[in-house]
Amino acid sequence: MFLDAVILFLQEILEASLLISVLLALTELFHKGSGHEFRLSAYWVACAMILSGLGAWAYAAAMPTISEWFDYVGQEIVNSLLHLLSLILLIVLATVVPAGLFREAQTLRNRMTVLSMVIIVLLALVREGSEIILYLNGVLSQAENTIPVLSGGVVGTGIGISSGVFLYYSLISLNQPWSTRVCVLLLALLAGTMASQIVMLLSQADWLPYTAEAWNSSSLVPESSLPGRLLYALIGYEATPSILQVACYGLAVLSILVCPLFRNAWFQSKPVEGRV
Repeated sequence: MFLDAVILFLQEILEASLLISVLLALTELFHKGSGHEFRLSAYWVACAMILSGLGAWAYAAAMPTISEWFDYVGQEIVNSLLHLLSLILLIVLATVVPAGLFREAQTLRNRMTVLSMVIIVLLALVREGSEIILYLNGVLSQAENTIPVLSGGVVGTGIGISSGVFLYYSLISLNQPWSTRVCVLLLALLAGTMASQIVMLLSQADWLPYTAEAWNSSSLVPESSLPGRLLYALIGYEATPSILQVACYGLAVLSILVCPLFRNAWFQSKPVEGRV
């Protein structure tokens, strides 16, 4: 039970912490390359944490009712919509950030960027937080599970947060052009993961057709193993993805790679400086 709690908490926390770390690194880069104050203030960070905590609790509490929606596939549909909104906001973020799109509306562009980041973080924390709350509600109903589950949760949470902190400082320690490029590539992988999860959830709800497996790597890295769960959190790894999942993963990655932020990062000598 202890190990199960460590793995589950680590997977859920790691998914959110990696996303938050990349976005925070981008805000640092935008601030360095801009004459405008761009950092998210402590006020907004505190509000985001409080709102996401309340949202996760409310979502978990409403899950029995939500699950009955749409002929008892409400959970899959709502989760897919949350992923879809996050994916759209990632594309918006990668589109509106570069200078030139809003030359006469710098304030509007900054506000759109910050708003996109805040909502993406909120949605991520609500999704992952509700999964943890539902897990705890299930396993803590038996008193003997309390100590191993809570101690495992603390360990998993600590590792997940530490990994996010490590990634953040690793990203900002790179020189500015390469830091931006790596952040954009990570955003593309995160977008692909969201698209793959959308397809998987809608297929489970029979809203999308099932397609044949693209490959089966379960003999090499099982999804239920610790490496499999870590890869799932990092790049959306699945041992038996469908062809439709792989196709949508690739399209989502491509949608970020064709955005102005990617072009600025890779085809300008100074991707951020003086351009945000």
